Amino acid sequence: MSAVDRPVMPYRRLGRSGLQVSVLSFGSWVTFGEQLDTGLAEDCLAVAREAGVNFFDNAEAYAGGESERIMGRAIDRLGWERWSYLISTKVFWGIHGDVVNMRNTLNRKYLMHAVEGSLERLGLDFVDLLYCHRPDPTTPLEETVWAMSDIVSSGRALYWGTSEWSADEIRAAWEIAERHHLHKPVVEQPQYNLLERRRVEREYARLYEDIGIGLTTWSPLASGLLTGKYVDGIPEGSRASLPGYEWLRDILVDPASNAKAAKLVELAKSLDVTPSQLAIAWCATNPNVSTVITGASSADQVRENMGALDALERLTPEIKAELEATVRR
Repeated sequence: MSAVDRPVMPYRRLGRSGLQVSVLSFGSWVTFGEQLDTGLAEDCLAVAREAGVNFFDNAEAYAGGESERIMGRAIDRLGWERWSYLISTKVFWGIHGDVVNMRNTLNRKYLMHAVEGSLERLGLDFVDLLYCHRPDPTTPLEETVWAMSDIVSSGRALYWGTSEWSADEIRAAWEIAERHHLHKPVVEQPQYNLLERRRVEREYARLYEDIGIGLTTWSPLASGLLTGKYVDGIPEGSRASLPGYEWLRDILVDPASNAKAAKLVELAKSLDVTPSQLAIAWCATNPNVSTVITGASSADQVRENMGALDALERLTPEIKAELEATVRR
């Protein structure tokens, strides 16, 4: 498809905030520091940007901080003006071993150190979005909300949010911020794909209208399962073959899930799109999803993922219903 024929990237508001994010975005989980060096990361970022992506996602814990360094160096080499893109990172797990107060926590001390470390690795003065990567049941929620609000007030982050928090936890944080006139969480980053729908479609249902939370969803391909490439086992060089990702293998070779993936492959063929493009496009049809975070280990894979925009145009209500029925069987 030529540049003239390529669908234009849509942009959506992040919940009720004024911030607009590309409906497809690019994240570095697994790839940066695990499969990609700075040069290859630069290629992927450039292709995503050319397709209209303006939002790039990262996390402190990805490759022990190396993912942030690689993304920061790549963006610096590309020479992008800071006003022209959005970048996020997530904090919770820590990267300082078992040091007390610096691992698996959202206490104030950790958060203040963590945001400074991320900014240093990214080479930035601020991030656009800062997420609490998981909830912390051992720290008073009020302490976390105050600290995140103070980080926003200091200018080190422009907005803050959560990732994989329950609806009750998100609502409680929002209400604390409302009560004390603090900066409220504006975004949640949950997993969302054809095989993982409950939280986004059911648990969070009241949050969209009640508090206007936006979503930046991850794993649209269910860690690659929905590409169909795991139907015959774990291919060499895939993420599930990497050291440290053994936990993925049992998930990716599940016979029932791969049977659904095989049906998705057949439907994608009938639409003249790839399974990846169809699965990503399906996520973007949810109006509560602000952006679908895609990942890739090569520039060609980024190009393929961006082809989901074409699939989105073909995904009529009838085809969407057929797709959902296919993976439910």
